[in-house]
Amino acid sequence: MKRVVSMSVVVCVLIPLLYAFSIPGKLGKKVNKELGKLYPGVTYNLAGVEIPAALQADLPLTISSTNFFAMSDQDQTTGYVFLGKAPSKTADFDYMVVFDADLSIVHSKVLIYREEYGGEIGSKRWLKQFLGKTPADRLDADTNVDAISGATISVRSMTRSLDGLLQSVKILQENKVL
Repeated sequence: MKRVVSMSVVVCVLIPLLYAFSIPGKLGKKVNKELGKLYPGVTYNLAGVEIPAALQADLPLTISSTNFFAMSDQDQTTGYVFLGKAPSKTADFDYMVVFDADLSIVHSKVLIYREEYGGEIGSKRWLKQFLGKTPADRLDADTNVDAISGATISVRSMTRSLDGLLQSVKILQENKVL
């Protein structure tokens, strides 16, 4: 009985700790916090997805094992997590996108925003428009993404970045990487 309890503690504590060290400092903590809120009480394992070098040049957005992770529960892939950077007026901001196993967006979050203006793109209300988007969808700040007064640069940047991510995931899906 003691062995079962201690193994559960190791799995619940060690896996998130190992994951936190694969993503640097503050960003790793924020990612773990978001995933904990999204999947409360679930033990998950993240592993970087290896992208064949031949496909890298075809991807509109840089995806590698350091920013795109397969999320699994035991041996079954339950989703994917992407960590990206996008430019605002004078600095970059960090964001994350969580896909389910069918590659539909189930969560997006601006993790670190470094500007005085434009931070409204981090609001849940604005980000929820991306929920349910799949690699078959295209995003465009002029046609199908809501504008935010005072955050035009950040809205366009986040929209371009997410559109590039969806296009990249589509290419990876077509090439049976995902």
